[in-house]
Amino acid sequence: MASKPDSKRAASKMKRTEYMKELRKLQAELCHLQAWVKHNGIRAIVIFEGRDAAGKGGTIRAITERVSPRVFRTVALPAPSDREKSQMYLQRYMNHFPAAGEIVIFDRSWYNRAGVEYVMGFCTKEEHRRFLQLCPVVENYIADGGIRLIKYWLEVGDEEQKRRFEARITDPLRQWKLSEMDLPSRSKWYEYSKARDMMLEATDTDHAPWNILPSDDKRRARLNCIRHLLNQFPYEKVPAEEVRLPKRSKEGAYDDTASLSGRNFVPQHY
Repeated sequence: MASKPDSKRAASKMKRTEYMKELRKLQAELCHLQAWVKHNGIRAIVIFEGRDAAGKGGTIRAITERVSPRVFRTVALPAPSDREKSQMYLQRYMNHFPAAGEIVIFDRSWYNRAGVEYVMGFCTKEEHRRFLQLCPVVENYIADGGIRLIKYWLEVGDEEQKRRFEARITDPLRQWKLSEMDLPSRSKWYEYSKARDMMLEATDTDHAPWNILPSDDKRRARLNCIRHLLNQFPYEKVPAEEVRLPKRSKEGAYDDTASLSGRNFVPQHY
């Protein structure tokens, strides 16, 4: 049975020192997972969905910053082109599905149709209904094809979302995060809540269940997500060959620093 977050822990946000200590441990485990995935030819898809400003990007960065982008591939597709709009809805996502030895992370996915497209009127009600009907069937096919499908819904509270949006508006370092969909998503809070509820009701299945991740405390959310993700795989440490740094050959030796004289160097400001 799924457990609810501890309200006392949620009220007390994690300190940075504690967070960084735990993150380093978990990122080391992600490196072990990476080697195991490559060694065994595992294919996996990890989907991150949630309200705007729920912390999807930061969670994905915490997962991927110490591993190879060739194994942990992040996919964040822009709005579909006119050509893509004429294709089968899932087609442009399938182009990015994993090959052996890859984990593909979707920063938003085909569930755009269940959320922003439905709420903002970018799809018809019939298209939305058909998506919710067919999505579990397609995901069952994906799972039967040997791809591990893991889905996270990041749930941020009303006040915390408001605070994060205000920070995006006022902080120059965060303004790039403020998309044209953010402000409408704030005013349509309950429309998004109803869309979320319909999505979960239709697509929370045994072969591809949703995992709800409370994200008011970003640091706790990132650690909890990584720990949960690691637990989805029966990975173990893969024996690695001993690596020895070869000695530098002196064959053809010359003053290779002097040959840079007269080239354009970056000014040393620091």
